[in-house]
Amino acid sequence: MADHVDLILEQWGEQRPDLDASPMAVLGRLKRLAQVADNQLRANFARHGLDSASFDVLATLRRSNSEHRLTPAGLMRSSMVTSGAITQRLDRLEARGLVTRTPSETDGRGVQVTLTAKGLRLIDGVLPGHLQTEETLLAALSKAERKQLADTLRTLLESLGDRTD
Repeated sequence: MADHVDLILEQWGEQRPDLDASPMAVLGRLKRLAQVADNQLRANFARHGLDSASFDVLATLRRSNSEHRLTPAGLMRSSMVTSGAITQRLDRLEARGLVTRTPSETDGRGVQVTLTAKGLRLIDGVLPGHLQTEETLLAALSKAERKQLADTLRTLLESLGDRTD
């Protein structure tokens, strides 16, 4: 059995046998997997009128604390949305009535972003389908294989500086 990355590695082996293309076996597959997963996850989000970044903002607010409230900086630290996208994303979510932005009670210059009741209903409605899509994407792996893969990926990410501390 072979996948697209095997073909690429074979071609490089023929054309440049002097180079070790083995890193492509891992990184090429990670990239292709991310593309496949992203396409399937986006389809679920689209059914609810969301994109990946909007889902991430709503999910971050939902899981963060009982008030479902964070500063924009806290959202960026706790989500996978880039700093350049956060203001635009918040503008869109606020226009749809899914979040509100209010002045901070402790910092006169700061803002608090809060999930509205409508936003809470939406994210609670999207999450089961999201988790089912992820389950489907990982169906070929046993629980032990999933844990091993997650641990290995964590080790790699931490080695590259992706840490919470």
